Amino acid sequence: MNLAYPLILGSKSPRRKEILEKAGFQFTAEAKDTEETYPSDLPLKEVAAFLAEKKAKAFLADKKYADKIILTADTTVLIDNQLLEKPQDAIEAFAMLKKLSGRKHQVVSGFCLLHKGEIIKFSDETIVHFSTMEDEIIHEYIKNHQPFDKAGAYGIQEGIGLTHIDKLEGSYFTVMGLPIHLVYKALRALK
Repeated sequence: MNLAYPLILGSKSPRRKEILEKAGFQFTAEAKDTEETYPSDLPLKEVAAFLAEKKAKAFLADKKYADKIILTADTTVLIDNQLLEKPQDAIEAFAMLKKLSGRKHQVVSGFCLLHKGEIIKFSDETIVHFSTMEDEIIHEYIKNHQPFDKAGAYGIQEGIGLTHIDKLEGSYFTVMGLPIHLVYKALRALK
């Protein structure tokens, strides 16, 4: 899709980059380091969009982005009214995957568009159903895929994401990290 302004993907995620490329967008990727903190009283389903907005605001101060469209995103995993963030180590990753094993959970991907100083944010939710995973399968996945940059300690496009997800209620790409169907509509609406 041709846009009236250059598109910047404000993310280091290779998955988000891949989704945008496959959707046919021309863009450059340029992330700003942002502390991924949020208010403790923020409803958990709003955290992803809040963090996406925070990442977009990091571009506001630099005038070189004034005539560009900035797209930022964040993904969260929720189970038992608890947020599973990026695991710090293999022990934490194992505990997260053990909790997800044989159960369903929510993945919320939020994204934000910054254009001409205006910020618009969206989020999308998908319910993911995991089959039961044996301990050895979890350990092998962590060893082979090092899922320390992924909320909930897994990627839908690799390993146990491919072999142990029984069903999705919602968008595959929301789980991967960017609800491209909503991104497309939001970008088309920009003037």
